[in-house]
Amino acid sequence: MKKLILLFTLISGLAFAQMPNISNVWLNGSRPYSGTIGNSGENIRLKINISEQNKKDDQQYFVSGYSLVDKNYTKFEGTFTITKYKDSRKKGVVYGDYELAEEDKGKHSGTFRGKFTYTFHWNPKTEQVEGQSIELTGNWKSYDGTMDFKTYMKNQ
Repeated sequence: MKKLILLFTLISGLAFAQMPNISNVWLNGSRPYSGTIGNSGENIRLKINISEQNKKDDQQYFVSGYSLVDKNYTKFEGTFTITKYKDSRKKGVVYGDYELAEEDKGKHSGTFRGKFTYTFHWNPKTEQVEGQSIELTGNWKSYDGTMDFKTYMKNQ
């Protein structure tokens, strides 16, 4: 992992360098992302089980997993696409877009779309990533178009 982060840090100065494979980041250590959906702030959990870097576009990752709102458990597939990267000596921030399509199981299934921010701190003494944070901000829209809710999730 430390080699990946070191490579990730080094690429900031190389505009056309290959993006290291950070697909493990989206897995969040096998823990779900948690947050809220809708105006009433109903709890939502999002678990990514599979994450793979796109071999043709190294800025994109294919993901799949499931969402859980109340008692509605729905599988999804989608993408995370990196659009921008900033780093300083000790902190890196990756920005991008995500789109997740749930399997169509009726009125309470749809698509998640939005922006993500992945922030991490690099400790040069230990050569380890510390304080990782991933935030997903966007909307969920039902396939039938009758529901459209704001969403906010973060890693635990």
